[in-house]
Amino acid sequence: MEKLQQAFQYLIPLFIFFTIAYGFAKKTPVYESFVTGAKEGINIIIGIFPYVLAIFIMVKTFQASGAHDFFKGVFAAATGPLGLPPEVFSIGLVKPMSNAAALGIFTEILKTHGPDSLTSSIAAVIMGSAETTFYVIAVYLGAVGIRKSRYLVPVCLTADLVGIMVAVIVVRMLF
Repeated sequence: MEKLQQAFQYLIPLFIFFTIAYGFAKKTPVYESFVTGAKEGINIIIGIFPYVLAIFIMVKTFQASGAHDFFKGVFAAATGPLGLPPEVFSIGLVKPMSNAAALGIFTEILKTHGPDSLTSSIAAVIMGSAETTFYVIAVYLGAVGIRKSRYLVPVCLTADLVGIMVAVIVVRMLF
């Protein structure tokens, strides 16, 4: 196992070296291409920043307004008899908006319930099976200038909901 880790340690530097060598072999101006790409990257960052900021403000407002706690309480009352922990709802509710916020909630779940608990297992599977829908829509559609996305949000949120429900069902069946 240790030898495998050592081999992977050299994988990225080898890839970078291969890319540079391949560029030189093809007579591509490697450094100039890199600088051009970096300049384009800065323009992309400037272009998508307002969308990322809007998502960040939306998530923080949702949490600070108490709406998150309200919905969490409603979920706890509705699913308490089924044995579903309310923290699972928090992950499912926040994940479509922000991966960073969902990761913060997930970290708290791990600290509170431990890594081997049912709550942590369900939350971990949800983290891997749900998408940051609003972030992806805001950033990618905003970056390419797509304005007509009539069915995109409902379809994406439905896919998130199905992924979350399947995660809960599968973890409940396995654990």
